[in-house]
Amino acid sequence: MTPNAEKILAASRALAPRIRARAAEIEAGRRLPLDLVAELKAAGLFRMLLPASHGGLEVEYPVTVDVLAELAAADGATGWTVMIGSESPTLLALLPEKSFDEIYASGPDVIIAGAFAPQGRAERAPGGFRVTGRWGFASGCQHADWLFGNCAVVEPGAPAAPAARPTLLCMIARASDWTIHDTWRTAGLRGTGSHDIEARDLFVPTERGFLLFGGAPTLPGPLFQGALPQASLHIGAVALGIAEGALADLIELANTKKKRLYAGTSLHESPVFQNKLGHAQADLLAARAMLRERAVELWDRACAGAMEPPFMGRVIQTTAWVAETAARVVDVCYTGGGGSALYEGSPLQRRLRDVHTLTQHASVQDTVFTTAGAALLGQPAAFGL
Repeated sequence: MTPNAEKILAASRALAPRIRARAAEIEAGRRLPLDLVAELKAAGLFRMLLPASHGGLEVEYPVTVDVLAELAAADGATGWTVMIGSESPTLLALLPEKSFDEIYASGPDVIIAGAFAPQGRAERAPGGFRVTGRWGFASGCQHADWLFGNCAVVEPGAPAAPAARPTLLCMIARASDWTIHDTWRTAGLRGTGSHDIEARDLFVPTERGFLLFGGAPTLPGPLFQGALPQASLHIGAVALGIAEGALADLIELANTKKKRLYAGTSLHESPVFQNKLGHAQADLLAARAMLRERAVELWDRACAGAMEPPFMGRVIQTTAWVAETAARVVDVCYTGGGGSALYEGSPLQRRLRDVHTLTQHASVQDTVFTTAGAALLGQPAAFGL
């Protein structure tokens, strides 16, 4: 592990207790408090995937999985939001190099947010595009410096509905050029501030557009060779962290010698409880090992320049299984907490809502396993985000 990797992992562990203490505040505010964002920036968490040439820490990818799991164990929304912000350089590397340099000209702690779904329209115009659309799920948009939305590219005067298979380009512009709509009122991950963002006839220069699916990075180095598989495994890291946090919460509760109503023994002394706790720990150890193995494999392949499409299938399958396993563990922990877990003051019910919100993400849907099974049988299978 490089010195920068050790530094960023230590920083996440040092911040974790303070983040955990503010979890209820983060959820109530439905966003990360700006002073916490400042702390996260100062710790280097938003520049851990930025190259050293631009003031970044350039941390090797597998360590970032551990960092995000650590933060998510403290608070799921913080883990998720740091995930989105820290991935800014890997997405911006799909821009022309000059545009990347311009965006980072004022410093290394640039945060972007946006949406992968093509819910906008980019009409060609002299020197660029006129962008109109509204996108959902823009996590961290309220403290982002730049926002982006994936768009269908259309010619001037084209019908409102684009072609069945249009060319797609992400359009990025300063956050001040967009409108944020307060829509994020959800069951879980409330603190991510994943509101809708909107652009209305916004001019975006050609050099501020990038191809998300199939685009080639303009920066050298392994950090930029697999933006989408990296993003997928990071989702697994957040799920893992939420579940590890739930297990720690349950152990803490059991150590208070809590005794459920009508039970003959305390949780601490109950063989049934101990059995479920042991199973939950085994599930988490397996999930962490699988996620870590895939992260190391991704890094090795990126270093070797060998990111073949079939590997992407294994990455997404891993993420979906880790998320599924994490949700199962959190369910066990919530049930084990008994009646006290029902209340908003219990972290277990927040973990439950957070992890099941995460499992609604498109990249961890159950069809991932169907596709993996089809591939094993030699049937046509197309993995993708």
